[in-house]
Amino acid sequence: MDIDVKNLHPLEVRLLRHVGLNEAISAERLVAELDYKVGQCNQAFSWLSAKGYLVEKSRTKGIFYELTDLGREQSEKGTPAQRIFTFIKAEGPHTLPEIASALQLEKSEVGSAFGQLSKAGYAAMNAENKAQASADQLEGEFIVTADLLKRGCEGELEERLLSAEETSAMAKISKKRGASGSPFKVVEREEIIYALTETGAEAKQAVIAANITGEELGSVTSEMLSSGSWKQASFRPYGINAPTSRLIPGRHNPYGNYLQWVKDKLCSLGFEEFDGPLVENEFWNGDALFMPQFHSARDIHDVYYVKDPVHCKTIEEPWLSQVAATHENGWKTGSRGWRYSFDHEFTRRQVLRSQGTVLSAHQLTKAKVPGKYFGVARCFRYDQVDATHGADFYQTEGIVLGEDVNLKTLLGLLKMFAEEIAGAEEVKYVPGYFPFTEPSIEVHIKHPVLGWFELGGSGIFRPEVTKALGIDVPVLAWGLGIDRMALMHLGLNDLRELFTPNIESVRTRRGN
Repeated sequence: MDIDVKNLHPLEVRLLRHVGLNEAISAERLVAELDYKVGQCNQAFSWLSAKGYLVEKSRTKGIFYELTDLGREQSEKGTPAQRIFTFIKAEGPHTLPEIASALQLEKSEVGSAFGQLSKAGYAAMNAENKAQASADQLEGEFIVTADLLKRGCEGELEERLLSAEETSAMAKISKKRGASGSPFKVVEREEIIYALTETGAEAKQAVIAANITGEELGSVTSEMLSSGSWKQASFRPYGINAPTSRLIPGRHNPYGNYLQWVKDKLCSLGFEEFDGPLVENEFWNGDALFMPQFHSARDIHDVYYVKDPVHCKTIEEPWLSQVAATHENGWKTGSRGWRYSFDHEFTRRQVLRSQGTVLSAHQLTKAKVPGKYFGVARCFRYDQVDATHGADFYQTEGIVLGEDVNLKTLLGLLKMFAEEIAGAEEVKYVPGYFPFTEPSIEVHIKHPVLGWFELGGSGIFRPEVTKALGIDVPVLAWGLGIDRMALMHLGLNDLRELFTPNIESVRTRRGN
């Protein structure tokens, strides 16, 4: 068969020239005989196996023990148990705090090590509650441990080569994870044995016949040019038709870029950004928005309740009293309210915020008049996940306050969101219902694949909302699904694509 030996990598060439047909080939052998790194061994094995020149013969799992920095320190100074025994043998009985101070050990280390010595019968507490030696010298597991530490300084220890006594001792001084506080680290490793195939043997002969050694150079360095040594060097042939390497530069997530673009656009229009916590209480999530506590309107939002703590400690005043009075009798808003007894226990119950409008409610208590505010809020609401719904989602939420703002102003803002930010060509405005706005408007846009769907709701806040929170001018409000806007802007057909783990999709998606 024809074998293109010129396209073999030097790592492959040197391996083929070095091994015979029936020989066992392992990474350990190549490291020792060819001075390969472990990574180079794995590369050569992978490439040659893919070409059919190597075949896997066996695979054996092994456990090895690698000395940590703590282990090296103990191999030099001795283990805490050894040091304590030597100290009390030479200096006489001492209390454990005295031993810790003298040996510069932690009290916990001294207590643990003395416990080992006491249990084995090499130390004990005397009548004065001082530790004293109970034997002339340490034996058994203490000596085995010292020997393991000494051998560990010379290289890894393989479990299958340890005696039963050594294995028992090693189990007490080694850890697989978090090994910085242990003398030895447990390392699990597979040893794979390969062998040349018949095709590999033919490739070996072809390499030898072509006089390719694997020492050929792939590039010219400045030193070689300066010294002129390149004139005597042998170079690898260039594959003119070989495909170039794909460049994969780092880049931002396209949805993250889109969110930032929306924020920049709104800020450039004079809006100020607001934000708030994911966990809210029923007061700000619903009560402050004039949503009755025990009314079907509350069913608009299926909230997730917080298990611990169930309730927040307090609600800010005077907003609590004013909102409660508005619910019960209308307070000073000109309304009759909802005519029920406001539940002060219910209002403190904690939930994951179900709508971005909760941020607008907070902002009303500190807003400037006139003023323009917006936020990008992550919200949580139980829903069936599909192409246009998620269990959590992002909304762009905002309010505009002023004596002169009206419905026409709101429609202009909605037009901007639908056409400029979402990129929709077909838009319609539909009358809607929300407990906290009157009039209320829903914005619908037409997706080229998914058809018409709701972008979000909007309206003018009712006086029951604004006056109870300290505002006495008209307030325009909207809460639009920015995830759905991104569907149009990024040319996607499913909300779940915004959060895909498919990195290739993120690299190639429009909007990067």
